[in-house]
Formats: sequence, structure tokens, C-alpha cells
Amino acid sequence: MEINFHGIGLSCFLLLLQFLNRMEARRGLGPGEQDWGYVEVRKGSQMFYWLHYTTANVSAFAERPLVIWLQGGPGIASTGTGCFEQLGAIDIDGKSRESNWVQHVNVLFIDSPVGTGYSYVEPHGRYVENNTQIALDLVTFMKSFLIRHKKFESVPLHIFSESYGGKMAPEFALELHYAKERHELRCNLRSVVVGNPWTSPLDTTLAYAPYLLQLGIVDQDGYASIAAVAAELAASIYAGKWLHAMEQSSKMQEVIATYTGGVFLYNTQRPVRLDDDYRYGEDPQLRDFMLSNVTEALGLTHMPVWMAQNATVFIKLGREILKPAVHIITKLLDETQLRVGVYSGILDLLCATPGTVNWINRMQWRNKHKYMTAPRLPFRINDVLEGYQKEGGRFSMFWVYRAGHLVQQDNPAAMAHILRTITNFG
Repeated sequence: MEINFHGIGLSCFLLLLQFLNRMEARRGLGPGEQDWGYVEVRKGSQMFYWLHYTTANVSAFAERPLVIWLQGGPGIASTGTGCFEQLGAIDIDGKSRESNWVQHVNVLFIDSPVGTGYSYVEPHGRYVENNTQIALDLVTFMKSFLIRHKKFESVPLHIFSESYGGKMAPEFALELHYAKERHELRCNLRSVVVGNPWTSPLDTTLAYAPYLLQLGIVDQDGYASIAAVAAELAASIYAGKWLHAMEQSSKMQEVIATYTGGVFLYNTQRPVRLDDDYRYGEDPQLRDFMLSNVTEALGLTHMPVWMAQNATVFIKLGREILKPAVHIITKLLDETQLRVGVYSGILDLLCATPGTVNWINRMQWRNKHKYMTAPRLPFRINDVLEGYQKEGGRFSMFWVYRAGHLVQQDNPAAMAHILRTITNFG
């Protein structure tokens, strides 16, 4: 934009400057100021973001950290599941969410990878096929975002994620750190946090049989059958047969359903009925809400339709989904000063806590001894035991009671404790 200031008085100039500074803040859906839009991260690949400025009682939004939220899947929309089912200011009934994060921090929802949610790929564009490309797309996005929102350059930045985000977020943080070191952008990145992470798929899968047996959900026959499929899957992973391993992963879920009578993968203690068909991020009610209320409120009716789950995103990443990302976390701990956090709802089967603990115990980094010798402490909220935490060597682990795969939904009080511990907001 080119503006001619010749002949404009000082008072008019100041008013115009204030207007330009406020252009980024708009009213979307829910309380507080917001901003949203697209960034072309590669030719024909458009990434969508939705920024929610904090509604905390502060004189300026920059007094609170900026938290990026990345959803799992891969292919589940942050703007849908994250915003309206987990941590946004309102839910899909339009009611205020008491446990929302916007009351504490600035929250940036990003629909990643491209093709997810409101993000889209034009006919001449390309989907991603590996996690490194996901990370590089997000770095490209951040360069553009921070040009538009320069005040966030100095604000403490934290990346939170869950599920498959346990692979996306660490690599994004690492590439963002590298870009910062190359002086390609300015940001105040402080931490990356993964929740019920799919960081080491093999460790997760090998934990299924013993976890179910110890909970009494399967007997010895069920244990043996599930362990046998896990062994086959492990052999495929060791052989680098990634697509075959994906097929065995689907078989694993079928065997689990057979021997458990259909236990709920995302929370083994949640009551479920025979006709319940829950799919992560694909609630039909959420889809209807996004296509009507949200799309209209954000003025996106002329844009490609919001997608709850883009199967193409998942398929394109088929060879990547079962690969481990533990080495990326090791690099973060050894090559940067970032804090790394892991939290796990102990009732989750899909990314079972024992598997997560196994890869953490096996992971090696320079200051691991500080973590291993640190005490594992209980944390209580209003005198109620909500879980345990262990911190040392810039690494933190949180075990969360009464929660499965979706900790923010199942135990928002514990999740608020984790958010405050990591970001130190307020």
C-alpha cells in the first residue's frame, strides 16, 4: 500500500497511523479481538490461521505469551477441533468455555498441513509428503505472520500440540530455531509441548497389549493376539516397509476391538454405546457449525469449503506416519535452549502413556541426568490430586489423571496447570 502524506495534518496523520495499527484486529466469532487469513507457503499451497488475542485483564495483549496450537490426525483442523471442542473461548453451542486458554494467553490456531480445515491446495499446488515439509511450511507461514504482527516478535512463543502433533511440533520448533539462527525472522520461541504424542509409533504400539492386560480390559488370549500383531508391525517398521506397517496398524485396531468388545481408543474409561461412531475431529455437529456459523462470521463463504478431515493429507503422508521423531526432540534438547514438555492422559490407549514413558526413558541427551535424578512430584488443584510431574534438563513430563487422548477436554484443570507451568503467564 502506498500512502501520500503530503498535506495531511499531524492530528490526521496520528489518527491514520492508529487506524493502520488496528487493521490487524477484527471481530470474528466469540469474545475479544481476532485476526485470520491465508499465507501462501508454497506455490498453490495456502495455509490458514486464526489468531485470538487474549481477553486477559492486561493493558496490552503483548503482556501475555503467544501459544500456537497444532492439531493431530494428520489432517484434523486446529480451527475446528482445537478452537471449538477444546480450548477456544466458546463451544459449538455458542456458549462460553470456562476453561478456555484465550482468557490467559494469545492463541494462534493454524490449519496444518496444507489441505487441512480452511487451508487448501490449488490444482497446481502440492500437498506435503513428509514432516520436514510440514515444518518448513510452518516456518514460511511464521515469516509472513510476524511481518503482519510485528508486536509478537518479542512476545514469548510456545508451540503446543497433541497426537500426531507430537511429530509435527518438534520439527517445526527445530526448523523455526534454525531460521531464527540464520536471521530469517525474529521471534522469542521458548518451548514446544506435545500432548499424548505419536512421537514414537513403535513404542506406542508395543505398549498396547501389556497396557490392556494390566487394566483388565483383555485376558491372556487377547494379550497374545494383540502382541502378535504388534510384533508383525515392528518387523515391518524395522524393514522400512512403511505402507505395509500402516496396514498392520489398521489390523491392530480391529484385533483390539474384537478382544475388548470395542473399548474407546481415546479414553478406556469413557462409557460408549454399540452405535457410537466417534472419529477424532470429525463430529458431524462440529462440521455443520464450521460450515455455517464460522465460515459466515469470518467471511470465507467464497473460499474452499472447510474440511474436518482431508483424507488426501493423510494418504500423502502414508510413508511418514509410523516413522519416529524422537531424534528431533533430542536435537531440540542438545542444540537449542528451548524447553520441551510432554503431557499424557493416562487413560488413553491410542497413544498409551507406558509407550511414551518408554521412549522418554530410552532417549539420550546431554542433560538427561538432571531429569532422571529429579523427583517425580504430585500436583494438586483445589486439594484434588490431578497428576504428577517430573522436570529436569529442560525437559518436563506430566502424567494426567482422569484424562485420555484429549486432556484439555477430559481434565481442563490439569491442563491449565500445565499451560501455566510451561508459559508462566500472568
